Amino acid sequence: MTALAVAMGIGRFAFTPILPMMQEDFGLSVSEGGWLATANYIGYLAGAVSAIGMRIRPAVAIRVGLLVIGVSTLAMGLGHGFALWVVLRATAGIASAWVLVFVSAWALERLALLGRAGLSGAVYSGVGAGMLAAGGACLVAMSLHARSTDAWLSLGVISIAVTAAVWPLVKASPSSEGQPSPVTTAPSDVRSATFRRLVLCYGVFGFGYIIPATFLPTMAKQIVEDPRLFGWAWPVFGAAAAVSTVFASRLNQAVSHRAIWLGGHLIMAIGILIPLVVPGLPGIMAAALLVGGTFMVITMAGMEEARRAAGAHARALMAAMTSAFALGQILGPVIVSLLVPSTGGFAPALVLAASTLVLSVFLLQRREAVYE
Repeated sequence: MTALAVAMGIGRFAFTPILPMMQEDFGLSVSEGGWLATANYIGYLAGAVSAIGMRIRPAVAIRVGLLVIGVSTLAMGLGHGFALWVVLRATAGIASAWVLVFVSAWALERLALLGRAGLSGAVYSGVGAGMLAAGGACLVAMSLHARSTDAWLSLGVISIAVTAAVWPLVKASPSSEGQPSPVTTAPSDVRSATFRRLVLCYGVFGFGYIIPATFLPTMAKQIVEDPRLFGWAWPVFGAAAAVSTVFASRLNQAVSHRAIWLGGHLIMAIGILIPLVVPGLPGIMAAALLVGGTFMVITMAGMEEARRAAGAHARALMAAMTSAFALGQILGPVIVSLLVPSTGGFAPALVLAASTLVLSVFLLQRREAVYE
C-alpha cells in the first residue's frame, strides 16, 4: 500500500495538483503541461513494456523503482528547464510502472497464499492515499503562497523517507510451487483473443480517465482563482480513490470482477461529463468524486482479473494491460493539447473520453472476455 502511494500518488500524479502552481511560477501553457504529462506516460509505457520480460525479483524491482521516483521527484524542484522536466517526468513514469506491476504480482500472490485476497482493496487504496497526501501538501503550499519548486522538494524528501522505511519490509515472495493454484484454469496463452480484449479495454480505461485526472485542478482554477477552493479538487479525487477500493473489495464477494469493471467504466463516464452539465465548481468536485472513486477500483478489478485468468502468466498479462493503459494515457493529453487551443475549452475532449468508456462496456460484456 505504501509503495503504491509513493509510486502512483507522487511519482505519477503529484504533477496534477502542482501543474497550476507551475503555470503560475513559470508561465506554463496548457499545451506544455500536456506534453509534460505525456512524457510521464511515455515513460510509464516503456516501464510497463519492459516489465513483461524482465527477469528480476519483484522485491528488487520495487525497491529500485521507489528509489528512482524519490530522486526524480526531488530533482524536479532543483532543476529549472522544460527539457530537464521532460526527462525527469519520463524517468518517474518508468519507475512507477515497475512498482505497480511488481507490487500487483507480489502482493496479490502473497494474499492468495495467505487466504486473505479480500485485503487487495487495502493494497490499492495506497494510490488514493498517496494522491490525497500529495494534493493536501499542494493545497497547503498554495495557501502559503509557496512556489512549485517547494512542493516538488517536499514530496521528493517524503518519497525518499518513505522508501527507506519500507525498504526492509519488501521481501521475496514465498514460492507457490507445488501448491494448488487459487486461480481459474484459464488458457495460459496471453496472445489469445480473450486476453487481447482485456488489454484493449484496459487501454480504453487509460485514455478515458486521464483527461480529467490530469486537468481537473486546471479546469477548477479557470473557474475559481482562490487556491483554497480550487485546490480541493485533487484531494477529493485522492480520497475517493483511497476509500473506493476497500468497499469494492467487499462488493466482490457478491459480484464478479467483470461486473465491477463494467460499472466502473459507466460511472466514470458520467463523472467525466458532469462538468459539462453542472456548471462551476460543484461540477468539478462531482467529477473528482466519481472519477476518483472508480479509477483505482477499475485498476484493482483489472489486475485481479488478469491474475485469475492468466494464472502463472499473470505478470505478463498485467504488464501488457498496463502498457495498453499507458498508451491510452499518452493519447489523452496529446488530444487535449491539440483540442483546447483550437476549440477554446475541454468539452470536446471530455465527450470523447466518456464515449470511449461507454463503447468499451460492450467488449467487456462478451462472455469470453473473462472466466467465471
